[in-house]
Formats: sequence, structure tokens, C-alpha cells
Amino acid sequence: MNAVDRRRLARLGAAAGLLVTLVALLLAPAGPASAHAVLSSSSPVASSVVPSAPSEVVLTFSESVRKVPDKVRIIAPDGSRADRGEPRFEGSVVTIGVDPAGPQGTYLVSYRVISADSHPVSGAFTYSVGAPSTPPTDSGSDSRADPVVGVGVKVTKYLGYAGLLLVVGPALVLAALWPLRLARRGPARLLWSGVGLLAVATVAEVWMQVPYTAGGGLFDVTGEGLSEVLGSGYGTAHLIRLGLLAAAVFLLRPLTRGPVGRTDGIILTGLGVAGLFTWPLAGHPAASPAPAVSVLVDAVHLGSMAVWVGGLVMLAGFLLRRADERELGAILPIWSRWAALAVAALLLAGVVQGLIEVGTLQALTGTTYGRLLLAKIGLFALVVAVAAYSRQLVRRRTAAARPLPVRRAVWVELAITAVILGVTATLVQTPPARTAVDGGAGAEAGYYSTTLTSPIYSLQVELDPAERGNNSMHLYAYTPDNRPQPVVEWKATAALPSAGVEAIDIPLLKLTDNHATGEFSFPSAGEWQLRFTVRTSDIDQATVTATVPIK
Repeated sequence: MNAVDRRRLARLGAAAGLLVTLVALLLAPAGPASAHAVLSSSSPVASSVVPSAPSEVVLTFSESVRKVPDKVRIIAPDGSRADRGEPRFEGSVVTIGVDPAGPQGTYLVSYRVISADSHPVSGAFTYSVGAPSTPPTDSGSDSRADPVVGVGVKVTKYLGYAGLLLVVGPALVLAALWPLRLARRGPARLLWSGVGLLAVATVAEVWMQVPYTAGGGLFDVTGEGLSEVLGSGYGTAHLIRLGLLAAAVFLLRPLTRGPVGRTDGIILTGLGVAGLFTWPLAGHPAASPAPAVSVLVDAVHLGSMAVWVGGLVMLAGFLLRRADERELGAILPIWSRWAALAVAALLLAGVVQGLIEVGTLQALTGTTYGRLLLAKIGLFALVVAVAAYSRQLVRRRTAAARPLPVRRAVWVELAITAVILGVTATLVQTPPARTAVDGGAGAEAGYYSTTLTSPIYSLQVELDPAERGNNSMHLYAYTPDNRPQPVVEWKATAALPSAGVEAIDIPLLKLTDNHATGEFSFPSAGEWQLRFTVRTSDIDQATVTATVPIK
């Protein structure tokens, strides 16, 4: 096969990949942008007593939400399901049909929905028909994702970033800076490793999004759940990424064998730029107050990172070891200018992005998102200082003759950047600071922790953020001599006597022998009474209580 035929085949392959991308775009759902949703109102009102059974329950969220299969439920006083048919999702309003012939007493409404930025939001509240009764317990499948899934989501995000820079760096250097006399086998292997890593990470992200949003472990993936994910904006962005990657593969192959033509280079650049936008379109930026700006600056931020760090990998791994002094004398000044531009774009995009996602000084210092961002800024300042040192060596024209100091500086840059990528992978899974300060789901403004004692065990209670709305609870049981205490059964309730709210069961999930977790939505502020009953054997159990101030 001659060079012309290979070029035609490469372009046909790229066209096939673009066709897959076009199909994904045509199937993409249309909808308004939004962010971490929070339940703003309900009908009937939470904790209210209505004279007759309603025919439907209406939940109104602060933003548009999507359904999680069978995760919106209404439990009657006798423990049976009171909801009828599939709930209707219309933007921010969810309508649930209810059996109007249900018994009198207290009903439990539990929900788990998905915000536009792909994060789950869950909660529960009660209302009573006629007169209050003992609140029922939702015995359905648990809504929480396995902790392994939460960690796995962050790991796959990290691997996706690593794969991206391992594609961009080798492709850029091979196209513009690679000396003709040097073999391309090493960089080609690195590039194909990046392609494989990026493809696997993208597929894994889609897979884990199912249990992350619907609850369950790594293999609790159903056809319906996978269909829901693939039919969302999150799934569409990942399908487009895979299509663009498939198209790029056919143009990257010639690049690993020798220089490519200008047309192929332009097409490959266009595919890369388009692919960068699939990250912000599947995360927080698409759901920000200014989505167009956020998506653009996040793509610039990500692209600058890939150029800078990917180029550093090629510089440290190949060029500084293989190129001679004459070649380095020509390469390093060009790379130094590119790196300076990438860092400047990275800094500018990061500032704009931070202003949108944080907004206030309180949000910067008082939320998990803000604190992670401060850590990222500190690490970035450190790596820029190292980069400035490398640039000084290049300006003095000593780097080509003595490349060892530059190599050491580059490896330091890469080590710090690896940590920055880890912080970034966590950051994109954390509710934005602006949402936390506004009282949205996942707010981080407070924290409650205490240890309760009984004759047979001590119980460590952690509640986050200890304010109105959805809260995460963790319980740890210990023996009197402070060793882990195996627990047979966990029970927990929450009540607000000052407002007439009787005890509501808190569903708990056993994680280990002595550790349980739960999610509970406090409908109002006040001094809530939490009651915990822990059974450690067939006959041994004890109850402890705590009064928790909910803001």
C-alpha cells in the first residue's frame, strides 16, 4: 500500500469516527443547564398533616433533574408502596401518583434524582393524612453507591486526564518538534498507551456512572440504568469522546511513522479541540450560571494542561536523553515559548473558572470545593516556580549543553503535576462552592461529631454538613476498651419535638461490622433529637441519644 492509499484510508477511518460522533450529537437530549439541585418545596408540605389523601405528591427542585429508575417512592403507614405508576419529570418538577384510598397515618416520601451536572441528590420527608402515626420504613433497595464506586469514579477521572496528556504530548511533539534522525518507536508506544488508557477510562466512567447515580456496587449495572446514563448529556458527551478518539486513531497512525501533511494536521487538531469540550460538557461547567463561558474556559484549561504536561513527559522521557546539543538548541527555545503560553492560558482560564464556581471569599475558605481549589493553586504556584527555573536555563543557553539540570527540573514539575491531577479528579466530583454556600445539595458549611456511650458499646456519630437539607451520617461502634464492636442490627431515628415532628426512621446501610452510613434530609432547622439503637448480639442491645443543632 503506497503513501497516497494509506492517507486515503486514514481519512476514511477518521470520517467513520466522525459519523459515530454525529449520531451521538443527534441523539443528545436537549435541556436547560442547571447545577446541584435541592428540594425547594413539596406538596403536601414536609411534616404537614392533611385532612384527606392527595392523589399526587409534587416535588419541586431548585433546578432541572432527571430520574433514577425506581428511586422515587412513597411508603404508606402500613409499609406498603403508595405510589402508582412512573413519576413524571418535567424540568424541576417531579409528580408522583398516589393511591387516594390509602390508610390514614404518616407517609414517607424518599427520592433520588440526578442533577444536570451528573451528580445524584437524595433525601426524604414525611406527611400525614388525618393524624400522625409511627413513620414507616423504606425497605426498598438502598440508594447509596458503594464506597468503592465513589473511589472508582475519581480514579477513572484521573486515568482519563492521564490518557489525554499522553495522547496530546506525543502527538504535538512528533508533529512539530521531533528530529527526523530519531526513531519514533518510543513516543509511538507512549501515544498508543494514552489512546488505550483514554478509551478504557471513558468506558469505565460510563459504566460506573450507573451505580454512582442509582446506588449499588461496581457490578450493579442494569440495562435500564445504562440506557438512562447513555441517554443523558453525560453519556452523550462520553460517546462523542469515543467517536472523536476513533476518528483520531486513523490520523495518529501515520504520525507515528513520519511527518504528516498539513491537511491531516489541521483535521487532527480539530478533532483534539472538539474532544476537549466533552469534559466540561459532562461536568460542573455545563451546569454553571454562565455555561457557555464555563465550558469554554474549562476546555482551554484542560487543553493547556495537556499541552504543557504532555510536552514535559516527552521532554523528560525522550528529547533530553536522545537529542544532541544542536537539536536541543533549536527545540528548547520553541518549547519554552509554548510552555509559557500554555501556563498563561492555564492560569487565566483557572481564574475565570474559579470566579464562576466559587464566587465569594466565604465559599473559597468555607467549603470543600474551595479548600481543594486553594490546594490546587498552591501546588500550581510551586510547579510554575520550577518551570520558571527551567526557562531561565533555556534563556541562558546552557540547557542544550548541560541538559541534566533541566531534566531534573522537568521531573519535579511532573511529580507535582501528578498530584495536581489527583486534586483535580476529586474537585470535579465535589459540589461547586457556589452551590454549597447557596444551600444546595452537598453543602459543606458545618459538621457535627460526638461520641455516645452505653454499658455495652460507645458510638461515634458524624453528621455532615449538620444543616437543613440532605446530610450524610456515619456511625462507628466500639467496645468499652475501644476496639471495633461488631453490630448485628442498626436503627436510627430523628425527631424535632419543638416543631411537632415525631421520630422519622433514618435508613442505614451496613458498610463493615462496626460501621454504618445513611442519608437523611432535615426539612427544617432546630434542635433535632437523634436516637440510635444498636444490637450487638441476639439479646444485647442499647439505645443512646443525642441532641444535634441543625442550622
